Amino acid sequence: MRTERFEVRHVDLAAADIGSDREPALSVFWWKDLPLGARASLKDELPYGTSQLRQLAAEYAAAQLQARSIGLGAPLRATYEGRPKPALSLEAALEAQNLVGALDAIATPSSASAQDISVVICTRDRGPALRKCLTSLAAQRSAPGEVVIIDNSQAGNARDICRQFPDFRYVHEPHAGLSRARNTGVQISRFDIIAFTDDDVEAHPGWTTEIARAFAERDVEAFTGLVLPARLDTAAQCSFQFTMGGFGSTFVPLTFDRRFFEETRPSGAHVWKIGAGANMAFRRSVFERVGLFDERLGAGAAGCSEDSELWYRLLAAGGVCLYEPRAVVFHHHRSDWPGLKRQIKAYMKGHVAALVTQYDNFGDRGNMVRIGKQLPIYFAKTFVKALFEGPPGRLGILAAEVEGWLAGLQFLPRFGWRMRRPPMGNAATAEKGISR
Repeated sequence: MRTERFEVRHVDLAAADIGSDREPALSVFWWKDLPLGARASLKDELPYGTSQLRQLAAEYAAAQLQARSIGLGAPLRATYEGRPKPALSLEAALEAQNLVGALDAIATPSSASAQDISVVICTRDRGPALRKCLTSLAAQRSAPGEVVIIDNSQAGNARDICRQFPDFRYVHEPHAGLSRARNTGVQISRFDIIAFTDDDVEAHPGWTTEIARAFAERDVEAFTGLVLPARLDTAAQCSFQFTMGGFGSTFVPLTFDRRFFEETRPSGAHVWKIGAGANMAFRRSVFERVGLFDERLGAGAAGCSEDSELWYRLLAAGGVCLYEPRAVVFHHHRSDWPGLKRQIKAYMKGHVAALVTQYDNFGDRGNMVRIGKQLPIYFAKTFVKALFEGPPGRLGILAAEVEGWLAGLQFLPRFGWRMRRPPMGNAATAEKGISR
């Protein structure tokens, strides 16, 4: 998509309010509270006609029926590529169900109580973004049992903002590192389900109650949800969303289990496809069984991938993770090129560090294959494609990826670093700096 700005439009197909804008747009289609899919369109493709919207509604309805109707093959397991495997054709879905009635039934908002959920937000020097995040959490249809803000700045800079939300708990964790902050949140939180989001995110009003529904209805230990862009106002934001894939674009639920783990293990189990740390939740028993977040990984340490490394341990231990896009958050992507390139470099550096860690923990050679073979092949193919086809800025992002890969290689000879292990979840901890 060669444009520097897209309007993010939310279209409720049940209300038939299609609008008439002709600006480039990422249209996110809903059926009431159920997200169905998204489509990017340029000026000459807008506005959508009635027949186009009917066809889209039929296609999205078929996908939802495949994924959510037990009699039609649900639930879907993730495939090798981390994508849903179709259970039936569009024609079969159209014949099997009254689509409007079926979508109305599927789109019923959750009535589950979120009182058994602790929401943990880790923040570091992002005051305006944090205020928006906390405002969205205060507006949840079902209030969580608690909201805990872990301030990971040295000076406790989030304290004044958190005072504006007296029902939330504030905790100062001055030791830098996202994994360290998240572990603090796990250890001081009170409830059985621990949900995480980021300070540059705004949660949909139904976020917590959809998490509660998922854990009540499915026998899973971990959960991820849909992360949509909040805005696409700059070229950097559009590049992250469209060129790099954003945080994924799957709108049907998937289960990631031991079968997925074993199928992808020879090439480094593709646990990064499970979801994003900006929208994830765990039963407390996960941390007691497989340990806490690895404090060598994540922002403030190796870069990122502390979430996917924990999913790796969980799947290796026979656990199951559910991706359920009913639970939606809106992420504010980096708005400038330097910020985006720093982010991409950190992502790749952290990814390599996590692969090294996974190899050390489990001896899976697929992790080394990904570092030494698959990633260089990806870089070469991307370079050739970007050189001849673009899009603009892709070579700069690729350079940041290669820099991150090279930075990640430094962890291979660091044997002292490699011998460390993540802390266990049942370790006793003292409460730190809590104010209400």
